Amino acid sequence: MPRIKLHWQILIALALAIGVGLVADKDTSLLGVSLFEVCSFVGALFLRGLKMVIVPLIMASIIASIGAVGGTQGLGRLGVKTGAYYMLSSLVAILIGLAAVTLVAPGIVDGQPAKEAIGLSEDTGDVAKKVEGRSGKDVVEVFLRLVPANIVSDAAAGEMLGLIFFALLFGYFMTRIGEEQSKVLLNFWVGVQDVMLKITDFVLKFAPLGVFGLVAKVVLSTGLAAFVPLLSFFFTVLGALAFHAFVAIPIALVFVARVNPIRHYRAMAPALLMAFSTASSSATLPLTMDRVENDVGVSKRVTSFTLPLGATVNMDGTALYECVAAMFIAQAYGLTLGFTEMFMIVAVALLTSIGVAGIPAASLVAITLILTTIGLPVEAIGLILAVDRVLDMCRTSVNVLSDATAAVVIARSEGETDVLVAPA
Repeated sequence: MPRIKLHWQILIALALAIGVGLVADKDTSLLGVSLFEVCSFVGALFLRGLKMVIVPLIMASIIASIGAVGGTQGLGRLGVKTGAYYMLSSLVAILIGLAAVTLVAPGIVDGQPAKEAIGLSEDTGDVAKKVEGRSGKDVVEVFLRLVPANIVSDAAAGEMLGLIFFALLFGYFMTRIGEEQSKVLLNFWVGVQDVMLKITDFVLKFAPLGVFGLVAKVVLSTGLAAFVPLLSFFFTVLGALAFHAFVAIPIALVFVARVNPIRHYRAMAPALLMAFSTASSSATLPLTMDRVENDVGVSKRVTSFTLPLGATVNMDGTALYECVAAMFIAQAYGLTLGFTEMFMIVAVALLTSIGVAGIPAASLVAITLILTTIGLPVEAIGLILAVDRVLDMCRTSVNVLSDATAAVVIARSEGETDVLVAPA
């Protein structure tokens, strides 16, 4: 009997949670046990599992990714160009997401924070204190946190900026020691990453139960009112992704690469459709490379470097989504984030895109990380998961389009003249 795919399991769990919430209420009990308390326990247990994997997974993923790139010719001229473009592209995507969520404000319903509507339980005052305690007085303090005095205490306290920075440094300098020692260290961190991916897969097997508990808890408390801000969040993300895909990326193609964006979209259509259907940049990579090399006209030299690297470190759509999700939860708590808090969201989203892009449920882990870093509760993640599958398909397509665009821009900067010269 074929196994039901995870996203269908989650959708079934969502439907069951809504059904339970509609036929029961917060005071319903079974065999003397409160149904609401059971759902709360199941949801909280799933969120603790997600938190459990964050530190080792982030460390191993970033060190292994940077170490693998540094061990090749990836730090030459082509590597510098590609890395700079990917960082800039992700930054633009994050800023688009930040602008969209600020303009639409999906976490505000009828002029009021959606905290009660989506069943967030933590006290707004307590959350505000946590955020204020982590925000610092100015951006200088954020940069100070990039250099951890003690990475163990920073990790324990949820100060992830310093941990990410240390992982980046470790991965880079790991390739600057003797080849034998470097190889041993790289193999070790790749092994840790593989183990953590297995653990993450194990935790995600319980995602349907987690979604059921988290959503049922909300519906038991508030009814279906929670889905009004959720739909607003959904369309905010879609609008921001569309703006990045059909405005920001064509601007790069026209004014930087000086090519026809329509030809580029036509050439990449099969890869984008595959990315949408599979929701996996890695699974789409062979087709992406084939289209970029044979239909777009980028040389194998550029294609073979930029696209595999992009599948690891460049996730425009995912980074945009992380930013919108974090801001949505902040708005739902009625928090007005200042420049420093927004800067932290942007910085963490940008830094995590380097190491977590290629892992399963990368956005879920990264959102948890961002919320923890700025002091926001992670309890709203269960609701976000309810619409995550469709958004995952859309942002994966944007990720693949961004990678292909990077190959075009880099190829043109390298003097290649055959890129998109003939109708695709």
